Amino acid sequence: LATTAPVVVAPAMHTEMWRHPATQQNMRVLRARGVHVVGPADGPLTGGDSGPGRMSEPDEIANAALAVVSGAEGGRARDLAGLRVVVSAGGTREPLDPVRFLGNRSSGRQGVALAVAAADRGAEVTLVAAHIDGEVLGGVGDGVKVVSVGTALEMQDAVTEAASAADVVVMAAAVADYRPAEVAKAKLTKEAQGDRLTLELVENPDIVAGLAAGRLSGQTVVAFAAETSSGDELLERARRKRERKDVDLLVVNEVGWARGFESADNEVVVIDRSGEVAAEASGSKREVAEAVWDAVVATRR
Repeated sequence: LATTAPVVVAPAMHTEMWRHPATQQNMRVLRARGVHVVGPADGPLTGGDSGPGRMSEPDEIANAALAVVSGAEGGRARDLAGLRVVVSAGGTREPLDPVRFLGNRSSGRQGVALAVAAADRGAEVTLVAAHIDGEVLGGVGDGVKVVSVGTALEMQDAVTEAASAADVVVMAAAVADYRPAEVAKAKLTKEAQGDRLTLELVENPDIVAGLAAGRLSGQTVVAFAAETSSGDELLERARRKRERKDVDLLVVNEVGWARGFESADNEVVVIDRSGEVAAEASGSKREVAEAVWDAVVATRR
């Protein structure tokens, strides 16, 4: 209470404790008072269970503390100062009827990590959030403006509006490629549909390609791509997708039943306009976020 130095807190507790309203309220109070929060991570806990509440890795805590100090001295950690940044995160949900939807397994952790890292590095950040679990979104501090959306079309409207005054746009959200052609006004029942249900889907707009086509002068557009391929095939798909969407950087990661989504860690490759690998990163999603921002800074130079 008496110190005038920056304070960094790394919470660690059982999931039920972390999710308790008292803890969440206390974390909001600390952030409002300028305390820097690292984690908690999502993973195995001391009691044998698993979930959010695991202490962040020591290297991540040390890096966060050093970033706070270097930021106070105008060092590397403030290299996004003066920039307006838009990050999308989470998974969109396309309603079938008032009860059901088409969705995906995105937790929003990577997008939230990108938003928080950008704010810590000095940017003015808008996070356009599709479905994100409460404990994940609870990691966003007061320095990030959050705009909540549900569907891909809502995501398009919100991101396009926010991007109209942004220097950098990072589309990390898992946006549905298709949506139902019609949304039923009442619940689709087995009595009415029988033992088979056929859905007609229509393509959603390619949000990031639209942003790239209409980018402002000097604006940097970054896309994310989740692929189930690996190795050379993964890189080739990434290069083709970057070229097709005409983005400045494309961040690709391999996903599957047990990797990528709903995980505390990530492993990515960043492809630049020349088709070369601009960066590679693995580790916590915060560490990956820092590597992505390093690539953005290098590209803007």
